[in-house]
Amino acid sequence: MNETNGPRAAAQPPASLPTFSQLGLVPPVLEALSDLDFEQPTPIQAAAIPALMEGRDLLGQAQTGTGKTAAFALPLLSRLDAGERRPQALILAPTRELALQVSAACGDFARHLPGYRAATLYGGQPYAAQLRDLSRGAQVVVGTPGRVMDHIERGTLDLSGLRAVVLDEADEMLRMGFIDDVAWILERTPQTRQVALFSATMPPAVKRIAERHLKDPARVTIAARTATADTIRQRYCVVDGHAKTEALARLLETEDDLDAGLVFVRTKAATVALAEFLNGRGFPCEPLSGDIPQKQREQVVERLRRGRLKLLVATDVVARGLDVERITHVFNYDLPNAPESYVHRIGRTGRAGRKGEAILFVTPRERRALKGIERITRQRIEPMSLPDIAAVNARRAERFKAEIRATLAAPDLPSYQTLVAELVEEEGLEPLHLAAALARLARKNDGPFAAEPPTRSRLRPDEARPRTRRRPDVPMARYRLAVGRRHGVRPSNIVGAIANEVRLESRHIGRIEIHDDHSLVELPRGMDSERLVTLGRARVAGRPLDIRPADRTPSNRPRLGLPRN
Repeated sequence: MNETNGPRAAAQPPASLPTFSQLGLVPPVLEALSDLDFEQPTPIQAAAIPALMEGRDLLGQAQTGTGKTAAFALPLLSRLDAGERRPQALILAPTRELALQVSAACGDFARHLPGYRAATLYGGQPYAAQLRDLSRGAQVVVGTPGRVMDHIERGTLDLSGLRAVVLDEADEMLRMGFIDDVAWILERTPQTRQVALFSATMPPAVKRIAERHLKDPARVTIAARTATADTIRQRYCVVDGHAKTEALARLLETEDDLDAGLVFVRTKAATVALAEFLNGRGFPCEPLSGDIPQKQREQVVERLRRGRLKLLVATDVVARGLDVERITHVFNYDLPNAPESYVHRIGRTGRAGRKGEAILFVTPRERRALKGIERITRQRIEPMSLPDIAAVNARRAERFKAEIRATLAAPDLPSYQTLVAELVEEEGLEPLHLAAALARLARKNDGPFAAEPPTRSRLRPDEARPRTRRRPDVPMARYRLAVGRRHGVRPSNIVGAIANEVRLESRHIGRIEIHDDHSLVELPRGMDSERLVTLGRARVAGRPLDIRPADRTPSNRPRLGLPRN
């Protein structure tokens, strides 16, 4: 990467932000922005779009939620050749969720571009749909590194006409072990292509990618006072582990302006158990984890978006890439495994200038981890007290009165008045006594108020979120992978590939042994053949994993990856 000392060395946001029409975007893209009510560029858009429209490489550093998707998508779409029916732009994203989000955003921005076609390539989806989209002449391809590499090797993704490559969230691709795969892909793109690299942080490995593959790049750095949006109020409360479920239920009953919420837990089992508990307490809720098929996950998110659900209980699989405007609250029921994950969790609310609430449960032993999160976010998380039973009951009374007031305006109320009048006359009842009886009937005899629970909540930890041992709690089998130490592979590369391609939680990935020319990994015994075939095609350090059972001799062990064309 060539350094320059002149004005072209950096692209900074202008003192007063321009309008989108002043950035050189084509009319169909401007029309789409008008449809979407995009009024003024964000700082990163104002700085990045002119540089990308000029065809320059770009190195962008900005946190999540700053509008970087539009910063690269709008100029790429404005420079497409409508008559060219092969990939012109390739966008790499670390997770399928982010790939889907970027692809959807590109589709929104391109709604008025004639003949626009795109393909989204990610693991866990059948190849047929992806091959169909590519064969129809996709001009923009969005994908995760592993699946993109596989299509390149199969000869189904033609990069010869590529004009631009975008690396979105490069630091996350590094963390997941995909940075070598990204380098492999870049080496197979035309030397004349434009490259835009976006990353929240710039660790050494990401800098090396930039130095090797970007030419005289414009630099855009959007400084922020904190690593989290100022529109998000962050609070924490200290809660014993056994009392978390009751604490969450109280908050859900008393939080102001709660429209929809995300509840983050560590494990798939916890998503199911906690969702069942919350549904039982009257909060429409569904679990969401990496083991749920992609189509079903998309349906669940759509139900949240349409208001049919109040809550999602999720693992970190949705911490990136989920953008639902209704989400007002993020509840960190369990601390994230890494402080950086907290930033991406709470970034699901407070987006595009909207206000959001982030609440973190901290057990007495986790106070040190809280300090680590504050160092990462560069922002103090304020303490809060849990609402007591009196506050819960006051809210219940307010809601009940509001329901009654709304019912007083019902058009069929006179017919009920006649019935009540007859009952008062027949039984000689006091109207107040009768009204109380009807209210009790409406509540199905449950009573309007909550009782003070015992000192120790009856909801034990194993009821709220089943415990799992550090070692996998399912029968395991050893598998051999065709990558080893001499290929530069590390355990994190293997875990990242497995997690991204077949969405297997890390707690179900056992011991990993790295040898010179191969590796051994423990995975749940009896994994279905479709998962193994997908995993066999996945690539680490530029090589297919070619996974095989490790307890078979070379002469009789079957090849689990399908032959490539």
